[in-house]
Amino acid sequence: MKPVSTNDGGTPNSARKRKTSAAKPEPDNGTAKPVRARKTNSSTPRTAVRATRGGSASRPAQEFRALPAAPPAVTSAPTAVESLPDDRYFNRELSWQDFNARVLALAEDESQPLLERAKFLAIFASNLDEFYMVRVAGLKRRDETGLPVRSADGLTPREQLAYIAKRNQDLVERHTNAFELHLRPQLADEDIHIVGWNDLTGADQLRLSNYFSEQIFPVLTPLAVDPAHPFPYISGLSLNLAITVRDPEAGTERFARVKVPSNVPRLMRIEQQPREVRTATFLPLEELIAAHLGELFTGMEVTEHHAFRVTRNADFEVEEDRDEDLLQALERELAQRRFGPPVRLEVAQDMSEHMLELLLRELEVDPRDVVEVPGLLDLTCLHQLSGVDRKELKDRPFVPATHPAFGERETPKSVFATLREGDVLVHHPYDSFSTSVQRFIEQAAADSKVLAIKQTLYRTSGDSPIVDALIDAAEAGKQVVALVEIKARFDEQANITWARTLERAGVHVVYGLVGLKTHCKVSMVVRQEGSTIRRYCHIGTGNYNPKTARLYEDLGILTADPTIGADLTDLFNVLTGYSRQDTYRNILTSPHGIRRGIVRAIGEEIELARAGQTAGIRIKCNSLVDEQVIDALYHASQAGVPVDIVVRGICALKPGVEGLSENIHVRSILGRFLEHSRIFTFLAGGTRWIGSADMMHRNLDRRIEALVRVKDPKLTAQLDYIFESALHPSTRCWVLGSTGEWTPFPASGDDVRDHQVELAKRHGAAG
Repeated sequence: MKPVSTNDGGTPNSARKRKTSAAKPEPDNGTAKPVRARKTNSSTPRTAVRATRGGSASRPAQEFRALPAAPPAVTSAPTAVESLPDDRYFNRELSWQDFNARVLALAEDESQPLLERAKFLAIFASNLDEFYMVRVAGLKRRDETGLPVRSADGLTPREQLAYIAKRNQDLVERHTNAFELHLRPQLADEDIHIVGWNDLTGADQLRLSNYFSEQIFPVLTPLAVDPAHPFPYISGLSLNLAITVRDPEAGTERFARVKVPSNVPRLMRIEQQPREVRTATFLPLEELIAAHLGELFTGMEVTEHHAFRVTRNADFEVEEDRDEDLLQALERELAQRRFGPPVRLEVAQDMSEHMLELLLRELEVDPRDVVEVPGLLDLTCLHQLSGVDRKELKDRPFVPATHPAFGERETPKSVFATLREGDVLVHHPYDSFSTSVQRFIEQAAADSKVLAIKQTLYRTSGDSPIVDALIDAAEAGKQVVALVEIKARFDEQANITWARTLERAGVHVVYGLVGLKTHCKVSMVVRQEGSTIRRYCHIGTGNYNPKTARLYEDLGILTADPTIGADLTDLFNVLTGYSRQDTYRNILTSPHGIRRGIVRAIGEEIELARAGQTAGIRIKCNSLVDEQVIDALYHASQAGVPVDIVVRGICALKPGVEGLSENIHVRSILGRFLEHSRIFTFLAGGTRWIGSADMMHRNLDRRIEALVRVKDPKLTAQLDYIFESALHPSTRCWVLGSTGEWTPFPASGDDVRDHQVELAKRHGAAG
């Protein structure tokens, strides 16, 4: 697959070049350059109304505690920060938009299987939803409250919102075109059709009309807007029809809203008569509803209808009071989330001006936060196409391999016996999660010699075998502790449910620390072996979720190393008791130790390089934003230390700048699996770390994270190979330039390697 360039018109690179040349941005009073001016006054002409769109069972209180504030990071950088230029960071929000543009490029890449391209279009859409619900919402809140907080690259919240708005409208149009102009016709060529009501045969329309009357009509609630009926509440991310009806007798027009049900598949599959195995035809649910609006407004004339969708602020923080039950506080906040203020209004491009003005007024939406969509709204529905049985249009089915250390699936070896022989590094999804990490917990639950299991849970699946094993262990009389992070964003309600289920089974459930999320992925099993107590541990980069373990690339170490066992014992004492320990033997933890440890390791690499040793730093992560870590990497580059960074998403570091970062190279790899592992390698110092933390403020300052040092030479060789493959000159990737552009690499050639395919082959996984 040849990556598709993301440097189309409208990229935010101009904003970045502006910073490099020290030119100040033109905020245009907080708006991007308008495509069409807009006011909400209904008397304004149409051309003055269309503005740039796209803007901006309870636990007792003592079971969660506060930690002291994190101390300032200790830097070992050889030169002062003042020696570095002011314009040395990219904007994190614009860098995130570049990441989502790379996701979109996968959807545009015609070497990808057709239904996989549809999946990437859906991923792009869901990514953008969350970006608005969290990041844009936060910026808007800062702007509205007048907080004078500038980003690391010097932009005010209003300036960032302006750049985001312009870039987003460009991306939305590109996203729609990728679907309407390319993917939709190509799907039709393969007998997969997404059609409108008027495209159906009379027989199909008759069958669907009967279905509407029997199944859909009773669910719908048309809501009028008039002096007796206030404008209805529009829930976040719901799809709606805005409708104008006319009274044929009085001639008056009224507005009404119909919500498209979310508990019915958005894309309705139409059974072919006679049935064709290859053919799949889908009708969007809103098309079916629109065709039958007359039945909802009997005696009225429907003059127009248009789809719209509101995104609301979901970036809330739980007010954690040590005297209040955290579960109750969180549930209160969750109830309020659906009432957050609007941060985006998506509308059909052909929506009339007077209807748009009404929505803006009633929803209290800023015109700059409107996004015009020139096609089907909410393409997250394309995830449904994965259910189409057309194997030739999808990636080959992927089957993870059982790690050789754990034997065959049919004749598994004892995990405990294996770990007494040495540490094991598992690499998901290439190494099976179910026959390694999951088996570790399940064998511990069933083993009569196991005395205790301690486990963190951040996100897990709906039918989690890990949770089932913990319940089995508790019911068998083992001491089981589960730290369930109920503040995991968008998984809060699911985790509350799990917490209560575990409590009812006798598991000791705790919720973490006040002001901090517990994001580390750690598990410890305490086993009686004769007169000896031995601790077996797992520390990973990903969640204890068997479903995402087949989709996300992650690492984990399984070990019986007594020093790591001692470290996790101390860490769990912090998480469940009153310990304030923040230094350990073989792990680094945040909020106190990870930034300090990484910056110190960078400084040591610099000193060893100056002493004549062969030095080098390699980092693989999801995001690189933290300024102290970035500055330390700049100092390493200035000292001649080569730095290679493989980042999936956001990168605020500027590589390749003469005198600052000419020895730093940044690339991004996207593909079938979501690159999720974090690896930190320091060649001269000989240290390699893996763990849960990205180099972001939230990970380093507001979360409990853990990195573990990998020492076994066999395991460090595995980590080194991951980098060798990712950094290979023929590996398909995007390369970040000094002015912010992401360039597909290599440009051409028949020997282009797929990093994930190479790793699958190396592990013996099939796919």
